[in-house]
Formats: sequence, structure tokens, C-alpha cells
Amino acid sequence: MRTILIIGAGRSSSSLIQYLLNKSDVENLQLIIADISLEFAQKKTNNHPKATAISFDVFDKNERKLAIQKATIVISMLPAHLHIEVARDCIAYKKHLVTASYSSDAMQELDALAKENNLVFMNEIGLDPGIDHMSAMKVIDDIRSKGGKMLLFESFCGGLVAPESDNNLWNYKFTWSPRNVVLAGQGGAAKFIQEGTYKYIPYWNLFRRTEFLNVEGYGRFEAYSNRDSLKYMTIYGLDDVLTMYRGTIRRVGFSKAWNVFVQLGMTDDSYIMEDSENMSYRQFVNSFLPYHPTDSVEIKMRLILKIDQDDIMWDKLLELNLFDPNKKVGLQQATPAQILEKILTDSWTLQPNEKDMIVMYHKFGYELEGIKYQIDSKMVCLGEDQTYTAMSKTVGLPVAMATLLILNGKITNPGVQLPIRKEVYQPILKELQECGVVFSEEQMPYLGYNPDK
Repeated sequence: MRTILIIGAGRSSSSLIQYLLNKSDVENLQLIIADISLEFAQKKTNNHPKATAISFDVFDKNERKLAIQKATIVISMLPAHLHIEVARDCIAYKKHLVTASYSSDAMQELDALAKENNLVFMNEIGLDPGIDHMSAMKVIDDIRSKGGKMLLFESFCGGLVAPESDNNLWNYKFTWSPRNVVLAGQGGAAKFIQEGTYKYIPYWNLFRRTEFLNVEGYGRFEAYSNRDSLKYMTIYGLDDVLTMYRGTIRRVGFSKAWNVFVQLGMTDDSYIMEDSENMSYRQFVNSFLPYHPTDSVEIKMRLILKIDQDDIMWDKLLELNLFDPNKKVGLQQATPAQILEKILTDSWTLQPNEKDMIVMYHKFGYELEGIKYQIDSKMVCLGEDQTYTAMSKTVGLPVAMATLLILNGKITNPGVQLPIRKEVYQPILKELQECGVVFSEEQMPYLGYNPDK
């Protein structure tokens, strides 16, 4: 029996666990599902005989080490900053490790030890990062194999609500960590390169500068720039590329409305608001507006933001019950970002039978034998319900597939790594296609780079 320890039973683990349980007899697997909430872990077992739930505190050294010792391989679905202690124990007890998170500097420092112990530490093997890397490298490697020279690479991804469940003015609901959505774009200027010129967008301007995308059958989208588009240039072997841009997809109009929260300071996570527990939603909004002896909160907000009363932007704000004097925040010592997250969660939570949607869109510009071409690669994935979401599917399935490939000796290259080599991406993309995660590619004349000319 081969034991897989899965640490973290959150939103993105549903499809991962289901996939491995479906393979448990053929692959001789036993799953241990570990979470700080035993109830969460038990729900994810689906009462399957090959799954055991345990209560797990990653900060309890003895508990953590005992669980890792018993495992054949470890999957960490914890928040990114919590992986490192798990990773160190995996080195100590010689266990392979798989995560869907961005590879941190601390994780990268374990590369030499992982190689010494012949261990595979596979990171960034979820959706974004993950499927984006694999689907991009497949096309880039194919272009290079024909003798083509890469000129442009743009990559966009977004977790959205499916058309049939799209019933609010924002055209958006939470499909992953609400906190990460509220804090998106913070921590430094967005950086990218356009036609050989480096570009920077500070946070307060990020949601004012968007690019438009069209996906056949699903309509028009917009994308705002990710924080650092440049860090994958070397990883992808694109050091000489003229344009490198990565962005987050939303429905058209989302970014302009979201910018209201940014400009008012509601996404700030750096300070505590006094008496936040007893504050009403209306008082929260008023905290960011100037005092006026007669003007209402609504009038002050429209004036400061220059929003007309008949503007759809205003309707979007009203829809969130931002001005409700009776609705209490109910959070002790909360930051503005935490309060905004609470308000949005009231309105943007997927209901049990509602579906989400993932959209991924790559653009590749290249030159071959003196002629410039462009390839557009698009993928749309729809969820089944509130539990087996498209986000859970596209994050969890690559993690599960990589885990089995490592267990079965198909991925053998040791060290801390990303899924950018053929031995990793070819079998996973093939199996993902069988699971409905399909990319359609179209070649056309080279169009160059569009935004911010």
C-alpha cells in the first residue's frame, strides 16, 4: 500500500481527492487527508475505505513529523507560506513533495538537499501557476523545434462565474481564496516588457489599465496586469523576447468598479480599524469619506468618485449593500481589506448548485523563415457545482496526476522544480484533455502587442 498524505482539505482539494480515490484500487493507494478541521477532512473522504481523515496542525512539530514519516509522498495544499516546514520534514524523512503554490525563495534553497536525497519537489503544478506553465511550454517547445524565434508571449487566466450562474452586476463570484482576490496586485508595481521597453504600473493605477480579450462562445473579457510578468522570462527560456505580459481575466467592467475600493483605501491590509466588530457596513464606507454636516454617505461617495446616480457603477455598489446601516461587520480588530472581504463574501459566494468557470488565454508571437506568425491558445473549463468547481478541477487534477507520475517513476528528475519539462507536461496535458481541460489553438498573422502602446 502506497500512502499519500494530503495536507489541507480546502476548496481546491475536492477534485484532487476524488481523482486519487478513483485510482486507489488500481494504484494501490491509501489517502490520509489532514486538516486543522477534522470535520473538513472527514467530508473530503466521502466515506471511502481508502481514505482516512486526521486533525492536523502544521505548527505542531511532532504531529507534522509523525504524519510525514508515515507517508510515501506528500501533497501540501496549504497556503504558500506554510509549505516550508513541511518541505524541510520531507527532506529529513526522504519524501517527495507536490504543491500547487508559487515556489518561494525558501523552497528554492532546498534544491541542493532535494537533489542529494534524490527527491522530487514539484511546485507550481496547479492552474495558475501550473496549467499555464505546461500549456505554454508545449507551444513554445514546438515553435523552437521548427526553428522559430519567439517574439511575444502573453498569458491570461481568470476564475469566474459560469454564464448560467452569472446573476450579479459584477459578473463575478469567489471561486478561490477571497482574501487573495481582495489583496490582488499589492506588494509592488506590475512589471512587464512591451516591444523591448520595460513598463511599470503602480498598484493605484493597476485596475485602470486593462486589455480586452474575446473567447468564442463566451464573449468579451478584460485583463489587468499581474504583479511580475518578468520572472518567467528565464524559466521559459524567453530572455530575448520583446514582449512578456501576464494578466488576470475578469468580465468587462469589473476592474473599473473594483478601482473604487482601491482609490478609497478599502483594500488596505496594513492597519486595524477601531471598534470594527460593532461597525456597520455604512459606517465602514463613511470612514473613508470626508465629513459633511448635511450630505449623506451616498452623496459624498458619488461626489468624491464622480459617479452619476444612473451609472452602472453606482448600481454595482448598491448591489453589495455597502450602505446598510443595520448590517454589522462583526470582526474584531479587522483591517479594511478583511472587512471588504466580509462584505463581498455576503454577495459573491457560489450557491450549492451554481457553477464557476476558468478561462485561460495564451498569445505566442514568433518568426519562422522571415515570416511572423501568432498562435492564440484558449481554454474554458466549467465546474459541476459548488464543491466540484472548475477551480478545484484545474488546480487539483494536475497535482494529483503529477503525484502519481512521481510515485510510478515517470517523473524522476530530482530537485525543487516547476512543470516545464516534457516528461512532466506531456502526460499531464494529455490526461487533462481526457478530463475536459482542452486548449484550442489558432494560427494567424502576427498582430503584435496591444495594450499601453
